[in-house]
Amino acid sequence: MLTSRRSFLKLFGAVSLAAFGLASYAIAIEPRFRLSVTHYKLLPPRWPTTAKPLRIVVVADIHACEPWMPVSRIDEIVGVSNSLQPDIILLLGDYVMGVLPGYATGIVPDTVWGNSLSKLSAPLGCHAILGNHDWWHGVDSVRAALVDNGIPVLENTATLIRQQDGPAFWLAGLGDQWAMQFSRGVYKGVDDLPGTMAGIPNDGNPILLLAHEPDIFITVPDRVSLTLCGHTHGGQVRLPFVGPPSSIQPTDSASLMGMSSRVGGT
Repeated sequence: MLTSRRSFLKLFGAVSLAAFGLASYAIAIEPRFRLSVTHYKLLPPRWPTTAKPLRIVVVADIHACEPWMPVSRIDEIVGVSNSLQPDIILLLGDYVMGVLPGYATGIVPDTVWGNSLSKLSAPLGCHAILGNHDWWHGVDSVRAALVDNGIPVLENTATLIRQQDGPAFWLAGLGDQWAMQFSRGVYKGVDDLPGTMAGIPNDGNPILLLAHEPDIFITVPDRVSLTLCGHTHGGQVRLPFVGPPSSIQPTDSASLMGMSSRVGGT
């Protein structure tokens, strides 16, 4: 009995230490000190095959806070994003830490991180949607931090993007699917995919859809060429010798879930 108890305590201690180390890496080390950029080359369905490639920079889940994602870090991400010379920049939500203050020692004001993101530059502009933490933190303040800095926010709406040397396309943004939290694990969204699609005329132009959570993908109609999502932090958590505990891969060329924060670093 004593041996079994000692073995259990050793196992419990090892598991606890591993969990602490994994959490420390995911919350502190990776977002603060490791910035990686991953490139994807896609040919989405219903996208003109003869068109000049559209270069998109996608950033999501920066979760601005001290000390893990200070404004200096956001400025660095902005600089790297601009250096990639994108045609368009898409922001996929969760700009704030939200309701998890225990993971941060200080708040980066909305006006501060908003001003940093205002420096993002691309010929076709910078466009945004909101994430669940943005709603939980204070959606009006987050929305204002983007709009007041020249970054339009798409919420169940779409806008036609016209290129000088490429095809026009519709950029649609979905409202957040976890916007309102009633209890642990119980959420109500403000997303309206049917309404969003109904607002896009059937004019033959391809559609890019932005959604913070990838849960929506199984109901996205075939009319959409490409769906871009955040929320998964780009496979941020990877166990040694095992890899990510949950593998999220594109189900076909129309989706690219979880890619977003590979430019964001978190």
